This record gives sequence, C-alpha cells and structure tokens, in this order.
Amino acid sequence: MQICSMFFLIFLAVVALVNYILPQKIRPYWLLIASFAFYASYDALYLIVILIGIMISYYAARFIENKPENGKAVLVTTVVLLVASLVYFKYTGMIGTTIRNIQELATGSSEFKLESIIVPLGISYYLLQMIGYVIDVYHKKIETSKSLVNYALFVSFFPTVVSGPIERAGNMIPQYEKLPGFDEDNVRKGLLQIIWGFFLKMIVADRIGVLVSTVNANPSAYSGSVVFVIVLMYAVQIFTDFGGYSNIAIGSARVLGIKVMDNFDSPFLSTSVAEFWRRWHISLSTWFRDYIYISLGGNRKGKARKYINILITFFASGLWHGAAWTYAVWGLLNGAFQVIGMVLMPLRNKFVKILHIDRKAFSHRLLKTAFTFFLFAFALIFFGKDTFAQAILIMKNMWKFTPWVFTDGTFYTLGLDRPNFNLMIVGLVIMVIADIFKCKGCDIPGVISRQSLWIRWCIYIGALVLISVCGVWGHGYDATSFIYVQF
Repeated sequence: MQICSMFFLIFLAVVALVNYILPQKIRPYWLLIASFAFYASYDALYLIVILIGIMISYYAARFIENKPENGKAVLVTTVVLLVASLVYFKYTGMIGTTIRNIQELATGSSEFKLESIIVPLGISYYLLQMIGYVIDVYHKKIETSKSLVNYALFVSFFPTVVSGPIERAGNMIPQYEKLPGFDEDNVRKGLLQIIWGFFLKMIVADRIGVLVSTVNANPSAYSGSVVFVIVLMYAVQIFTDFGGYSNIAIGSARVLGIKVMDNFDSPFLSTSVAEFWRRWHISLSTWFRDYIYISLGGNRKGKARKYINILITFFASGLWHGAAWTYAVWGLLNGAFQVIGMVLMPLRNKFVKILHIDRKAFSHRLLKTAFTFFLFAFALIFFGKDTFAQAILIMKNMWKFTPWVFTDGTFYTLGLDRPNFNLMIVGLVIMVIADIFKCKGCDIPGVISRQSLWIRWCIYIGALVLISVCGVWGHGYDATSFIYVQF
C-alpha cells in the first residue's frame, strides 16, 4: 500500500474513524494492528524481522533498567545485533562487490560471490529507533515502556515506519499511553499537511523527476548549462519528494491526534552548510548527532578531534543512505564542506571586517544562501549513482556555459511538454513562497484553519482537484517512486 495513493487515504480514514470510536485503552491495540497490517501489505514475510527486533530491543531495555550492573554488556550486545542485522540485509551485496573488486585488483581475477539480499522495507528507519531507545534507557534519559504494545507501536507506527521521521521514544510512547479523543483542529491541520505533501510530491517532484531521469539515463548526450541546471533540479527533487512524504506522514499522524517531529525547516533558505543540516532531514541529523557525533566526543576534545568526529558522522550518514561507496563520498563531501567552513571562519571574519560587509544585508544573505544550495546540489552528484564513473561524467559535462539552451526550447525536449513544464515552475514558485512565509513566522495552515467554513472548503476542494487533475493524471505520475523509501 503506497502512502501516496487513494488506498492509503481510505485506510487512514478507516483507521482514524475506528480509533476515535474505541475506548482510550483499546486504541493502542487498534493502531498496532493497523500498523502491522500496513507493513504486511508491502511484504508479510518481513513483518517477522520487525517483530524480532521489537522483542530484542524491548526486553534488552527492561534488563538494562532492572540490572544496571550488567547494563553496558547488554547494551553493546543489543546494538551489535541490531547493526549486524542492518548490515546483513542492506550491505551484503556491497561487501561482496568490494571484496571481489579488491581481489581483481590484487590478482587480476576473482570468483568471490556474495549475492544481494532483498532489504526489508523501512529497516534503516525502525532499527535506528530501536537503537536510540535502548541507548536512552541505558543513559537513564527515559524509563522503559511498561507496555510492549506501546513500544511496538512506537517502532511500527504506520505513517512513519517506511521512511520516517525517525522518532524518539521519549516523545512518542507517552502519547500512546494517553491517546487523545477527536479534535477537529488536529484533523483539519493534519489534512492540510497531507494535501501539501501530495502537492510537493505529485505536482513538483514527479515532474522534476522526468527531467532528471532523462538526463541521467544518458549523461554523455548532454552537456553545459542543461546538465548544470539538472544538477540543481535534482536537489529540489530530493527535497520535494522526501518533504512530500514527510508531510503526508506527519499529517496522517496529526489526524490521529499524534504529534510527530518536523523533518524539514525550509533548508534551502540556509546561509551555511552547518545551518542547512540543522534544517534538513532533522530526525536523521539529530539522531546521528546524539548517538554518533556526541558518543565520539563531539566538540569536547579539541578542534582536530571535532573535525574528525564530523567527518566520521557524515561518512556514516552517507552509508546509511545507500549501500554503495558513492553514498559514502556524498556524506564525506557534506562533512568536508562543514569542516572547511569552520576552519576558514577566522579568515572570513577578517575579510568581512576589512571590506565592511554587512552580514545582515539581503544581498549578502542571498549570496550565502545560493552558495550553500550549490554546495549541497554539487555533493548530490554522487547521491544515487551506482558508480563513480557516472558521477564524474556529470561533473565533467556541467561546466560549459551554454546560455542559449534557456531560450531555444531545449528543456522542453527532456520529457516534459510545455504545459507540464510551466506547471512545474508554478509549483516551485508556490513552494518557495510558502517556505519564505514559514521562515517569517507565518503559519499558513493556521491562517487557513481560521477562515470561515466556506472559504476553507473552497481551498480544500480546489487543492484536491488541482492535485488530482495535474498529479494523478499528470505527466510522470508514479505512486511508487518516493526516493527515500529505498533507504
């Protein structure tokens, strides 16, 4: 059952209706059944994997709390088991390919074989939640859940189990213990967020995806400004695709009265790489910060160690995203950008002082925002690529300046006709305006919610008609193509 589909909306409506009818004590059981059914709709066999992980992490945490003298050994064993299961399912093929390549370089040939394994959907997400829960219990940041049902629901909650946000037990389990009754405001705001998620995905991301796929399918056939623009557009596609998913997931939880953490905070308006990663995929960035970066020592052991810790953290984040060394390079590039920015900060400050640059000036902030976006987009050249040769070819072809492609209709030959291309541009403009309003503190859903009934429903119906006509029956629609589902 794809989250970007009519079937999911019907499923959500039924789950919400039954949830609010049932007594409060029964609701966690109902939501857990619904979550297991949702996960099983993808592949019932891998429901066993998530169940085993739930049992291991739940009882390990209980043991740590009851017998703290043996807590460290149990913690290490549990984390090793959970990480090993992730490595087995996700990285077996990568390990096999790496070993074979090394043997071929050393001896000229290799017969080593280690076949890839089908990865259980969402395993990269729910395993991090399990690991975080056990670590938090060990450090006494939270108490263990006394209810296995509530803990299992925390791990497998159907709006977030496939692609996050990666939540914390301290935020979610207390909500499951006291699930709220029907609240019109929650339902209204949740539906608005779902509509916005569908807009980002189906109006913007899917159309950009057509352009990106056309160029990536034959990168040697394109060069110059076309490739440069596609590199930038790929960054926007990643954002609108995953941002769309996150909004649908968070809005779905809101309809059920459950508040899930925000995953994006207008990242493309960031003025530095460090700020960008505080705004981008927040649930993952904060997880790696709390459980890897800080565990390595954070910034407590000097600048050199701090920089190394940043690089290690981003390297791990890169590999988390995909089982290929190109993802690791993507992570390292983002870490390197951040380290270089810190190292050059004294020089930058001196330069600003000498030239009397006003850092609060709009032009200066705009320049830094554009440069930050370019750095992120440039690193994404390695993201999603199977080989380094593909990434290097794109890097070679993107620098030739060919301004005539902006006026000779070249972009209309990349898979989108003129109406769909123009609709994509309109969607991008709406997205940018919405992000600017959000940064200015304007709560657009709140503003809509405060309007009279007929105005609200005109907006709801108009948005749904637009998404249905231009999305479901629009060019490039594919409900299965959420990029981050594969991670």
